[in-house]
Amino acid sequence: MKQTNPNPSPALPLSGEGVAAPHTPTDPHPDKGGLGGVSLSLILNKRTTAPATDSVALAYDERKRSRLKVTLASGLEAGIFLERGDHLQGGDKLLAEEGSTVVEILAAPEKLIEAIADSPLLFARAAYHLGNRHVPVQILPTDNGGKLRFQADHVLADMVRGLGCTVIESEAPFQPESGAYGSHGGHHHHAEDGPTPDLHNPGHGPHRSVPKIHQFKPR
Repeated sequence: MKQTNPNPSPALPLSGEGVAAPHTPTDPHPDKGGLGGVSLSLILNKRTTAPATDSVALAYDERKRSRLKVTLASGLEAGIFLERGDHLQGGDKLLAEEGSTVVEILAAPEKLIEAIADSPLLFARAAYHLGNRHVPVQILPTDNGGKLRFQADHVLADMVRGLGCTVIESEAPFQPESGAYGSHGGHHHHAEDGPTPDLHNPGHGPHRSVPKIHQFKPR
């Protein structure tokens, strides 16, 4: 009986026979969190109170990101890797993995709207309606009332103008109020702190329907 060669092509080995495993290069700087595999000079992943040796200016939306590639004032490329939901504020400092570089976070100037209220009542009303829309707001006291800074949004500008505020456009560092239940500035609610409150149902039932802008008129 004629025997059949199980490998009709002797030049090609059978599956798994004499085949070397493909070589996978080892990246000395693995991509920690999706920065595209870019090799970075520094990894910033720990908060510190040590004196700063470098700095980086970031806008508010950048300071909310837990994974970010940045260029420091010195020109070095660095990657910020923080816990999800951990937001940075101007003045915060991050320690690099190599242990000697401390980077201070600066709040970069950005385009803002300022709503100026000339009485405590108007200030409170404007702050209430902005807060009811979960708008990040920076509060600046004045002798008569106060100023409310928020990111440029002409719909919101028309709303506070309709309430009676003086509205101007400005460019300045934006440092909004931290959420009462949030994790801004490095504070976290751990399991031992109890369940995190539901920010969208604070205990008095669902929010009422959002009023139209034309309903806001000076009193």
